Amino acid sequence: MEVLSLLADGFATSLSPLNLMIVLLGVTAGLFIGAMPGLGSVNGVAIVLPLTFIVPPSSAIILLAAIYYGAMYGGAVSSVLLGIPGASTAVATTFDGRPMAQKGEAGLALIAAATASFIGGTVSVVLFTLFAVPLADLALAFGPAEEFALVLLAFTTFVGLGGDDVLKTIIMICLGLVLSTVGLDLISGQPRLIFGDLPGFYAGISFLVLAIGVYGVGEVLHTIETSKSAPQVTPAKLTFSELAAGLKAMNRLWKTMSIGSFLGFFVGMLPAAGATPASLMAYGIARSTSKEPETFGKGNIEGVAAPETANNAASTGSLLPMLTLGIPGSPTTALLLGGMVMWGLMPGPMLFIEQPDFVWGLISSLYTANFAAVAINLALIPLFVWALRMPFTVLCALVLILCIVGGFAPSQKMHDVWLIAAFGFGGYLLRKADYPLAPLVLALVLGPLMEKSFRQTLIAEQGNVFAFVERPLSATFICIALLFFILPLLKHLRKVLRKDVSAPAE
Repeated sequence: MEVLSLLADGFATSLSPLNLMIVLLGVTAGLFIGAMPGLGSVNGVAIVLPLTFIVPPSSAIILLAAIYYGAMYGGAVSSVLLGIPGASTAVATTFDGRPMAQKGEAGLALIAAATASFIGGTVSVVLFTLFAVPLADLALAFGPAEEFALVLLAFTTFVGLGGDDVLKTIIMICLGLVLSTVGLDLISGQPRLIFGDLPGFYAGISFLVLAIGVYGVGEVLHTIETSKSAPQVTPAKLTFSELAAGLKAMNRLWKTMSIGSFLGFFVGMLPAAGATPASLMAYGIARSTSKEPETFGKGNIEGVAAPETANNAASTGSLLPMLTLGIPGSPTTALLLGGMVMWGLMPGPMLFIEQPDFVWGLISSLYTANFAAVAINLALIPLFVWALRMPFTVLCALVLILCIVGGFAPSQKMHDVWLIAAFGFGGYLLRKADYPLAPLVLALVLGPLMEKSFRQTLIAEQGNVFAFVERPLSATFICIALLFFILPLLKHLRKVLRKDVSAPAE
């Protein structure tokens, strides 16, 4: 009953005229951002982040969460109409969404994607509401040693579960940790890594500057290079009869959507996992449990519903560890975490005690955003078709202008603009070399917390490094972190052994 009372108070916050308008604006902007190839939720949140300083912190995080939610819905639009996923989270939707459009069923595919997204979002928000308080209560037992072990676990999950090249992932985490130490020392106040006494580095490297550079400018440069010609947009229009037929077809997919919702939510909670692997896993399960697996990839509506349910559920699931533990579950929630720190809100269990209005206002806004997203998505499909025909040169110019203005506005220092240019070019080169960018952003955000908790523990324990394994909770986290760290090695050994066994005897 206490949860329902807190949720009711949250709705009083999220349904205020300002916050309701912000949710509608955020969802609409997110839908367009998600629908545009090369953007996606990470880039959208990074670009819009500086604009949030004009509203109160609670409204700012509601805006960013609404953009995140809208982008999850919007990613399916370009997957179906163009055959190009708006973001990596919508890759699996392309497998059957595009063949459906080519068969003249683009409207049905978009209805299926919107409905599945709504179901996944609704189930995951209910689960979020039920799990948030127990997880926050558990986290109240955390001290500095547990915080350090938890951050270490977040980094090792990128190594063990990330799916990218392990060595490249480790390099990016180390680079992010190095960048997080630029500025003044936490304890002595001595300047560190200020590159020849440049005054701009005394304040450290802003997470916002790195995010806009890597995800804004870097992505634009990469997309300019990789897009050879403008793809053709498949026409799509919705009628009420088509909408009714689509909703009737979705009634048969309750099993697929249920599995996708629960799977997506719990995979989304894992740091480094996020919506992309959740959607691919849901697609694989839907195909393996289907009575007609041979129709997948040829325009099966289940192949659209499964990944869309999972990626929306995962986007909500990734917010749970970010709010309760201060550990983001995806690159986008890493940006949200950085934004909250900038606004003076420290994510973690104390947030539920010190800022209950903010926390429950955000949770209740997810319900509002979910209803708004499905309605706006279906209503604006003709507009999406028109917007996707926008020349990419115009879109690039708009994104670059937003990046420069967004990077300059918070600090009003040209130093940050030059850093955005440098990080943009560096992010483009790293992307070309197939280096994952999410670990870099995560390390810059979590680096100061990791250093602070590590040094606090050593000071309190008078230099005893075994303190981290003497406390049961931190020892458990460190053991799991070690397991994730050696997991790629075990996979490699297993692969080698299989190869040896299958090799013909000479």
